[in-house]
Amino acid sequence: MAEGHAHRRGFLHEHSLSIAAITILILWICLYIVSNPSTHVGSFYGNAIADWSGVVVTVLATKYLYERNSSESRALPKSILSPTLEFLRDHSLSIFLLITGIGWVILYIKMDSNGKWGQVVGNVVSEWTQIFGLVILTKRMIERHSKESSRST
Repeated sequence: MAEGHAHRRGFLHEHSLSIAAITILILWICLYIVSNPSTHVGSFYGNAIADWSGVVVTVLATKYLYERNSSESRALPKSILSPTLEFLRDHSLSIFLLITGIGWVILYIKMDSNGKWGQVVGNVVSEWTQIFGLVILTKRMIERHSKESSRST
């Protein structure tokens, strides 16, 4: 390969983080299905489902969606859109988290909160709230010496 020539990478390499996170999430779900949630191990699997679904949504949502002025989001592409479409694009990350978060809340309300899956869904609601809050907070707040806060103000 000539020096300076870009090395072409395959699908697995280009998407290895999302594939690994989704695989781990599926593992936790499978282990939880066959476990007893009343045990420490079963409870751990349930919590891991919520945590890893947060990882998956963070990896995938921040890969494809945007949030203007949030260091948690990638840079907005330059394009000419109508004001409505530009608003929807510029805030697609928080809109996605808000809509899916409402869906999780509705599902949680309809479930037995003490049931096997009720506790997991409750933890997912908490995880979504945390991710949404972080996106909103990083729009205006910074943390000194943090890579995410290194953008110009």
